[in-house]
Amino acid sequence: QTPHLRTFRDGWRTLRFFLMYSPRWLFLIPGVLLMLIGLVGYSLALPGVSIGGATLDVHTLLFASLAILLGYQSVQFATFAKTFAIAEGLQPSNPRMDALYRWVTLERGLAAGLLMGAVGAALLFWTIVIWWQNSFGAMEYAKTMRVVIPGFTLTALGVQTILSSFMLSILGMARR
Repeated sequence: QTPHLRTFRDGWRTLRFFLMYSPRWLFLIPGVLLMLIGLVGYSLALPGVSIGGATLDVHTLLFASLAILLGYQSVQFATFAKTFAIAEGLQPSNPRMDALYRWVTLERGLAAGLLMGAVGAALLFWTIVIWWQNSFGAMEYAKTMRVVIPGFTLTALGVQTILSSFMLSILGMARR
């Protein structure tokens, strides 16, 4: 008799089921880990630390920014998924999420996003001013990118925060 189980297909279906019903393991934990890796990368790459003969320079800073951006977005997805599950009655409300909703409001999210975006834009503008002072000629790459990459990252995080604040408010409308 031939077995009716298909190892890969059935294994994937089981894993998919677990991940779809566990935003903590699908989004939150990987997102937090990515953001932590990115922050460690920033703390080492901004000053240009050397470890074992390898200098962590602006390329490391760029990878760290990617980790922070992807991690931040993943954490936002975890919050959206949990909010949706609570709003649809798939999961009960819990005190931790209730506290988050009291603290993270649309207005606070907009203010934080605008602040991050403004700091990021200021860093980018500062780079343009430096370029202008150099008569739009060549600039010192490693020095300039230490300003451009954080400026880019903060601007992107600011926009993500603004958009996710609106999305979280939309998803949370059923709670009111």
